[in-house]
Amino acid sequence: MSGSIISLMIGISTFLGAIGLVALIWGIRTGQFNDKNKFIDGARFDGEEELNDAIMMEEKKKAAKAKREKNYMPVD
Repeated sequence: MSGSIISLMIGISTFLGAIGLVALIWGIRTGQFNDKNKFIDGARFDGEEELNDAIMMEEKKKAAKAKREKNYMPVD
């Protein structure tokens, strides 16, 4: 193979690797991988009453988080 073809292949593979790295960093920053308890909760809360309780607990967590963010005052 000639040197120009090898350099073209290296350039394209570096570009595709950079795109993959940017996509991974974007996924981490936006919380795409923050589903730690999905399968555990699926096995634990498999009845209708348990699912309703789980939804209520999630809503309480969101409300508490929103309240904390609302009352947040940075240190001067």
